[in-house]
Amino acid sequence: MNTHASPLAPEWLAVPEDLSVLQSPMWAAGVEKNDAGEVTIDGIPVSELKARFGTPLFVMSESDFRARARAFKDAFDAAFADICGGVDVYYAGKSFLCTAVAAWVAEEGLRLDTCSGGELAVAARAGIDGANLGLHGNNKSDAEINRALDMKLGRIVVDSLDELERVAKIASGRGETAKVMLRLTPGVHAHTHEFIATAHEDQKFGLSMADDSTEEAGLSAAEEAVAAATSYPSVELLGLHCHIGSQIFEPDGFAVAAEKLLGFLAAMQSKYSIVLPELDLGGGYGIAYTPVDTPRPAAEIAQAMAAVVRSKCSELGIESPRISIEPGRAIVGSTTFTLYEVGTLKTVRVDAPAGEDGPGNVTYPRRYVSVDGGMSDNARPVLYDADYSAILASRDSEAAPQLSRVVGKHCESGDIVVRDVYLPADVAAGDLLAVPGTGAYCWALSSNYNYLARPGVVAVRDGAARLIVRGETEEDLLNRDMGVANV
Repeated sequence: MNTHASPLAPEWLAVPEDLSVLQSPMWAAGVEKNDAGEVTIDGIPVSELKARFGTPLFVMSESDFRARARAFKDAFDAAFADICGGVDVYYAGKSFLCTAVAAWVAEEGLRLDTCSGGELAVAARAGIDGANLGLHGNNKSDAEINRALDMKLGRIVVDSLDELERVAKIASGRGETAKVMLRLTPGVHAHTHEFIATAHEDQKFGLSMADDSTEEAGLSAAEEAVAAATSYPSVELLGLHCHIGSQIFEPDGFAVAAEKLLGFLAAMQSKYSIVLPELDLGGGYGIAYTPVDTPRPAAEIAQAMAAVVRSKCSELGIESPRISIEPGRAIVGSTTFTLYEVGTLKTVRVDAPAGEDGPGNVTYPRRYVSVDGGMSDNARPVLYDADYSAILASRDSEAAPQLSRVVGKHCESGDIVVRDVYLPADVAAGDLLAVPGTGAYCWALSSNYNYLARPGVVAVRDGAARLIVRGETEEDLLNRDMGVANV
């Protein structure tokens, strides 16, 4: 087998020694290859899934989802048992949500975080108790706030002074009390893409903790919100919230954010003679999308965060608030792979990278492998330059590895599914490819661009597969088209 890396490949992408090996951190438990080299999940071969449900198709392991959810709940409860009696784990529904997933979340002892009226509707249909729900969002509508109060939500996470006033006014008009947390921006710069880093000042989320953030001298927007919230009879201020970003591997940012918020909480309790009983430290824990990604186990994350909270509370001389977290991607991301069918292939010659040695104009081959989906079922590569991996899923191959770019079928040159991956040189039309790590923010961000129907989602458990989200049909796409107006 040819094991020479292409100079077009990124430095981190090594030529695989064995193209048949599944890199375990990227895949759900129960995903294997059978003797014929075909990918299976809980014993079901992908060819059977293709025959039953078509492609593209999101294939999710229910058992793996439940195990990851339990791992977060158990690990954080154990780590924080002596600090605040355990942790409330809110699954971040924005990563992927349907009624089946909402039910699994509740059955595994987690709560559910939502970001819209639509996500609240899913939670309601799944029968989730409102006390176990939270509502996020920087621009909640009056209808969404009213819906949250109708459902008696356990928390509404308020993002601005304007919104705090609106929530208080709506609750007052109903003669009710809204349970509120204040989302703060602690100024922590997580090492992630600009659009998924959410705790620095120059972005739309949260109340600034900087002293000069409002016109009122000496008060930050965060402190002004605390003062206002405690003055509204229709608001019960539960505590503080922050979220520093997504797909984060290094623990430093979480530690700094926790220390800043605990310090602010202690200062507010002292200044306003109030006790803020809750502190949400958000989510954003990274997963493996490529072989070089090294996600941290839930227990390791929990122990590191508990050590910071324990130490800081001792330093400040305060009782620890009840801690909550919001993992989404870290639970659902690796539970799912997307199954595609290969269509056209072509190879182009690409100029050597800058600094490449060699006489004259040296070029190298890059192979484009087109599949029957693309940016309509995975927008993350075009939105965030996200990297993914892929594997030939339908058969074994002894062919040499060839640097490939997996692309979609949309009329966009940026329609890239996997930017760089080594696949067997004999990949051909009709083969099936599997792209792991697509459980989070792929179906959730899916679209009907070019009038493609969005794929279905199949859940597999104990050797049985069932649809939990039906794939769309052309009839679905046309149902909202009101037709040509009569003139």
